[in-house]
Amino acid sequence: MAVEEGQTTLEKNPVATPEAGQTSTSPPPQYKYSKRVLLKTILCRSDEGLGLVGQRVVVGGWVKSSKVVPLHDVPSLRTTLMTRPSQRDVSCVEIFQSRIPLFRTIFKVLNHKPTGSGSPAREGLDQTPAKPIPTKAYLQISDGSCVPSLQVLLPSSIASLSKFTSTGTSIFVEGVLKESSIEGKHKIELQVEKLLHVGFVDSNKYPLSKTRLPLDFLRNYSHFRPRTTTLASVTRIRSALTHGTHTFLQKNGFLHVNMPVITSIDSKGCSEKFHVTTHSGKEKHEALVMDDNTGNINLQAVKAAIKEKSDRIDELKRSESNRESLALAVQDLKKANELALQLETREKKHNKSSAQSGALGISDDFFHGQMYLTVSSQLHLESYANSLGSVYTIGPTFSADKSQSMKHLAEMWMVEVEIGFADLEDVMNCAEDYLKFLCQWVLDKCSSDLVFASKRIDKEVMERLQLVSSSSFEKITYTHAVKLLQEVPDKKFESKIEWGVALTEEQESYLADEMYKKPVIIYNHPKGLNPFFVRLNEDRRTGATFQVVLPKTGTLIRGSQKEERFDIISKRMNELALPREQYEWYLELQRNGTIKHSGFNLELDHMVLFSTGLTDIRDVIPFPRSYGNPRF
Repeated sequence: MAVEEGQTTLEKNPVATPEAGQTSTSPPPQYKYSKRVLLKTILCRSDEGLGLVGQRVVVGGWVKSSKVVPLHDVPSLRTTLMTRPSQRDVSCVEIFQSRIPLFRTIFKVLNHKPTGSGSPAREGLDQTPAKPIPTKAYLQISDGSCVPSLQVLLPSSIASLSKFTSTGTSIFVEGVLKESSIEGKHKIELQVEKLLHVGFVDSNKYPLSKTRLPLDFLRNYSHFRPRTTTLASVTRIRSALTHGTHTFLQKNGFLHVNMPVITSIDSKGCSEKFHVTTHSGKEKHEALVMDDNTGNINLQAVKAAIKEKSDRIDELKRSESNRESLALAVQDLKKANELALQLETREKKHNKSSAQSGALGISDDFFHGQMYLTVSSQLHLESYANSLGSVYTIGPTFSADKSQSMKHLAEMWMVEVEIGFADLEDVMNCAEDYLKFLCQWVLDKCSSDLVFASKRIDKEVMERLQLVSSSSFEKITYTHAVKLLQEVPDKKFESKIEWGVALTEEQESYLADEMYKKPVIIYNHPKGLNPFFVRLNEDRRTGATFQVVLPKTGTLIRGSQKEERFDIISKRMNELALPREQYEWYLELQRNGTIKHSGFNLELDHMVLFSTGLTDIRDVIPFPRSYGNPRF
């Protein structure tokens, strides 16, 4: 049956039902919203689909690889000679009869003679067009629901196979599940009986070939790379982590709240920020940009030149000089006046812009003030914790740092949690339970993806997840951590270790990898390293903060108990010279019914790195945003 690209001919035929004369177990469930069976319901069974032999199903997917062979090619010994309890023995006569088409083809080839060398009858016979040899294509297709691919047998009697063998071709077919007719890793195959849809590809332009492609190459094709097995597995693991986050927090009484992406909070010291404005670059800098025709000419110099040219014209008129010289002088004066007008217009615009709103021109902007893309939703989330108790949000955070890093991008995703009436110990226990739950959740929900990641990416990824899910986290203070690192023999760290200085990734990892060999929680960091909202401890030297450091990974979670005492938080803001007008709404929370509350954040993208064994964050975000990369 010929099917044009984009054509769909769905009929209301029974889907996933036993074929007549066949016995089978319960059919695989049909996907509710697209009249098809997901491949994972066929291939991820304990019997790898053998119990579904004889079932009629509709499936869809993209071709990952293909092989075309003659329709009557010699099958493998397993399918020809091996007897099964439910089948009678195959006789030698039947085997010979099945080979007759092949013998006929060989006979024609051996008895072929060139034109002119035989009888007229032979010549006429030789000129008869040869009948095309029937073929069949073995297609390996994937629909994104699981790691394994389904083997699909498509005969040339249904459609011309020339375009179906291109990697990336999409097909939607109906057929019957059979035991695989060729030796290999597949135990079953779908023998196609009806072609419902096909989406062809331009093989000369399609970037994904049949061979393994390096991850750095795939980053240039973020819109196609989910079709690769690696990126499909990463996406399923990321989805499971998000699902697991909602499951854990909802079961423990948290409410999910959506927080704003645009904020007026400057967050000084956090990172470079993206400014939000409706002004175009031309509007903001128009008064500062020199017109191409003016160069660096000074307005006062042009005005002086105009006076000289005017005096020259008066002199020519009094001397009754020739009209040609006078006309040239008048033309020259006209050009000078036009130049002066351009310069005056530019200067007026610049003065007006500076007087009204400074260099950024924010007084007439959309928000009538400077706005940013959020660096963190924590302060806004605290307002809901002060009203509803336990809340969380999952959303993007932004940084305009221009550095190129394997761990940071311009846009990243964060899980942020805030717990009302909780102190530092409470929130540390919550963070530990949450991280353990996530690791076990991924192990349970993404076992085949993790097996694939262990083979292709990092063989220790499952061991690390099991270690975190089953370990009791070690808790040490920052002060004790510094002392331990200072006493390490025969180890020279790149940065000096001293109290009051932030621990480096190398030093944090040494504690988790070498000393404790399990997750470590470091808490009570020096006051000078903490933001203004962190609760000051009784020693007045440290704040109620913590971080969770995992082996082979580093810090995944950071959190703190928030300062609820108005006088102390006000003093801290003065010490850090923060603009109080930006935080006035936040200070109102401290004046009106504030409570003890604590929270933490988990960088979701880094959790995906930990769960897959990948090392570059650009490989775990669907469309990574980085400096100097405007694509997508």
